[in-house]
Amino acid sequence: MSRVRRRTWWWLLALLLAGTVMAEVAIPVIRRGRIVPLEGGGWADDGVLRTARETLSHSTDTANWTNPVGFEKDVFTFARIKFVSQETRMIYRGHGGSLSWWVDYPDADLNLSYRLQQLTTIRTDPDGRVLFLTDPDLTDFPFIFMSHPENMVLDDDEVMALRRYLDNGGFLVMIDLWNEEGWRKFAAQMARVMPGRAWTDLDTTHPIFHMVYDLGGPMERLRIPTLQFWNENHIDGDPRTPLQRVDRGPESDEMHVRALHDAKGRMNVLAIHNSDISDGWEREGENQKFFEKFSEKRAYPLGINLMIYLLTH
Repeated sequence: MSRVRRRTWWWLLALLLAGTVMAEVAIPVIRRGRIVPLEGGGWADDGVLRTARETLSHSTDTANWTNPVGFEKDVFTFARIKFVSQETRMIYRGHGGSLSWWVDYPDADLNLSYRLQQLTTIRTDPDGRVLFLTDPDLTDFPFIFMSHPENMVLDDDEVMALRRYLDNGGFLVMIDLWNEEGWRKFAAQMARVMPGRAWTDLDTTHPIFHMVYDLGGPMERLRIPTLQFWNENHIDGDPRTPLQRVDRGPESDEMHVRALHDAKGRMNVLAIHNSDISDGWEREGENQKFFEKFSEKRAYPLGINLMIYLLTH
């Protein structure tokens, strides 16, 4: 198990920067084999980190379970991608630019895996994986997940690895990306992976919203705030009561679900913009009202629909 180290001046600096409105700052590059900050305040060596249970829960602990002996590998495994983040980012008040692949990790990974095991007939791995795109085991996983890729910088080897993975039937889901600037930078990286492919905006008539749970109606009904920023006085559809108490940047008030398709028209990338779906998985036990409104009715139903869709298409 990775040792959780004490917070240092770096973490204190990040807290100070949280109040900055829009200042461009330099933060050390997160690279392979370097010590990276975890959301709970500890640290991990992302060069050796391989599984979610190597990192302690930072929310409310996570469930554990076992699968029948001899069938341990005949399961669905949640696989999170580690990536490099660029040095210079824009900091919005309440939305620090230090965020990277480790946001919502490991609690979101393990909680969603448990709910899949509990609520469907899918058997899931009680331990998620974390890996780089160049990991030789990448093709063992039909699904890969990215969090906060707005500052992601892929090298040429990673671009080719992700392209091969998607061309061979893999599926990438990206969650927790905010504002137009964040989208622009992420989309630029994906354009290197799938050149010439245009993003398609999905609405709630798409089958992905109706695989197990019926999630029709306005997209606003699926939007999820980050728990720490949640405005409990928010009323869906009322612009006078914003969903979050902080500014997430320009063009961050409308949720979008966008997809890329391969040459045969098959969806192989899904990006959820301006909604923190994975916070609904990660922080399900921290606030009962948040659980009932967002985890139970939005985050888990959408997450389960996503998994069923990618496993059947």
